[in-house]
Formats: sequence, structure tokens, C-alpha cells
Amino acid sequence: MSQQKGPSQRQLRVGEQVRHALSEMLQRGEILDPVIETTVISISEVRMSPDLKIATAFVSPLGARDDAAVIETLNKHARFIRGRVSSALRQMKYMPEFRFRLDTSYDNFAKINELLKSPVVVRDLEADDDKEQE
Repeated sequence: MSQQKGPSQRQLRVGEQVRHALSEMLQRGEILDPVIETTVISISEVRMSPDLKIATAFVSPLGARDDAAVIETLNKHARFIRGRVSSALRQMKYMPEFRFRLDTSYDNFAKINELLKSPVVVRDLEADDDKEQE
């Protein structure tokens, strides 16, 4: 019976170190590409594979016209990025391969928030409160 469990403490710790290294490199403006240079990029999370050889960075391009183009450009420069952050991650046995994905969690939060404010849900919640008070 194998239960699926979340990432290990080591994966979480290394993911956070990688997130910091990526964020600092992006802040320094080391990628000379017009798509990246004109966009503020927030890295919300980095998930490491169990063997720590693959780092999947979840990215929110702020103010970008085309989010997909930003993700595509980051993936195109993944080897360059790997080289630029290697000094910040030199304690790692293997330098991970970087993959960039669009972070859609904020969109999901917005949808849930909108649903919770809808008249039908508000009415149902008020009805449940009335039942509890009786």
C-alpha cells in the first residue's frame, strides 16, 4: 500500500534555495532578451524532483502582454540560467535542469473568491448560519 505523500523536507529546502537564486539572477537582469527585459517576473515556487535533478519553477509574469511568450523564452534560456545560478547553488551535487511553468494559482484563488461572493453561495451560507443559530 503506497500512499502518495508530499515533497520531502530536503526537496522543499532545496526548492526554496533555487527559488532565491533564480529570483536574484532575474533581478540583476542577466538575461538579455527583449521579452524578459521588459517584464517583471515573480517566481512563486520551485518544485524539485525527488532526485533533485529537475527544478520546475512556477512563474508569474507581471505586466506581460503574452504570458506564454515569457515562459517559452525562459525555457529557451534554461541552460544559460542554469549556468548563471550555479555559483549560488554550488553546494548541490548536481546542478538541476530548469523547467518553467506558468503559475495559475492566483487565477484559481480569484475564481474561488468570485464564487464565494456569488449571490447563490452567499444565500446558502446565510441559510446554514440560520440553521446553526436555531
